[in-house]
Amino acid sequence: MNIGLFFGSFNPVHIGHLAIANYMLEFTDLDKIWFVISPQNPLKEKNSLLPDYHRFEMVNLAIGDNSKMKASNIESKLPKPSFTVTTLTYLKEKYPDQHFVLIMGSDNLLTFHKWRNFETIIQDHELYVYPRLKCDGVPQINLEKVKYINAPIMEISSSFIRQAIKEKKNVRYFLHEKVYDFIMDMHLYTK
Repeated sequence: MNIGLFFGSFNPVHIGHLAIANYMLEFTDLDKIWFVISPQNPLKEKNSLLPDYHRFEMVNLAIGDNSKMKASNIESKLPKPSFTVTTLTYLKEKYPDQHFVLIMGSDNLLTFHKWRNFETIIQDHELYVYPRLKCDGVPQINLEKVKYINAPIMEISSSFIRQAIKEKKNVRYFLHEKVYDFIMDMHLYTK
């Protein structure tokens, strides 16, 4: 089985994430998508990152009963800081019969050479890369295992949604209905 690993903070998960995941399931050879909720990214500044359990709950609410999608909080159980290569090693040992593919935006591909043991990742896994706007540059890696997927370009960001909520803007249609309700009920991102 081909499982696409969609790593992200999902702070919060929004319709852009869901659209990309849906596209990957329908227009590639992937059988399932696992949303891997990441703790603090070692390459990003600390921000208003919600606790892992809130973000895990939001992903579960967003995907509902879709049997082809799964929320995974595996990285919260592994040593910190979280590195993709560690997660992939763990998953390969735990699920030796599965074939794991990394899903990432083209912006992440440009910094992929900065990831810990990126050579090992690219040697053992394919990368399915979807387009992002304002993403100029040439990846500094071997592109043999990189597959560019012509998914729709999504210009929705979690940081935009967080800022809009803080400014008391209505972002109902940028989020799955249950995620929106969860955020409002819990008064998340208001400060």
